[in-house]
Amino acid sequence: MNASEFSALLLLATAMSFSPGPNTTLSTAMAANHGLSRAMPFVCAVPAGWGLLLALCALGLGALVLALPWLGWTIKLLGAAYLLWLANRLARTQAMGQAEGRVVVGFWQGVALQFVNIKAWALALAIVSGWIAGHADAPARLAVVMPVMLAYAFVSNLTYALAGSLLRHWLAGPNGSGTRLRWFNRAMAGVLALTAVWMVLR
Repeated sequence: MNASEFSALLLLATAMSFSPGPNTTLSTAMAANHGLSRAMPFVCAVPAGWGLLLALCALGLGALVLALPWLGWTIKLLGAAYLLWLANRLARTQAMGQAEGRVVVGFWQGVALQFVNIKAWALALAIVSGWIAGHADAPARLAVVMPVMLAYAFVSNLTYALAGSLLRHWLAGPNGSGTRLRWFNRAMAGVLALTAVWMVLR
């Protein structure tokens, strides 16, 4: 992989990893509502799940999904349904750490979420088709691409989670009224709902 190819990879990774999406929205919301420590399993799950997805796409899963439109639609619908379910729970969360409506996505749930996240699929397919597939040194290219993308996935979600955790005190509001938190959660729920609609219409 030459320098221009690697630079293009970094630009794509930056744009896709740090732009808002299901993962970054959940990282922010969980850290804001339950603290950074509760968000960290999900933050770690994103690179783990996405790295597995990238490896499977490089081995041919991506081509299978592209060849079977019904499979692609199944992924979209499952992902959209799960995001809408999370959005509903998040919108009903009224106070810090509230049990009712609580949104805490654990490590294995986070890994599984990557397989129904259309943004994760789009990035994995773009990288496989543009940087790995069809090259004689495909395994070596995957060995270069993988750690870079895992680092981006981890750092981007950690950054959003840190932002969420820094907002906790302000979101609690005066005397812990929670009014700000309620509006914040509704906004985050709206982002998840819009993402679900985008996934279906894309």
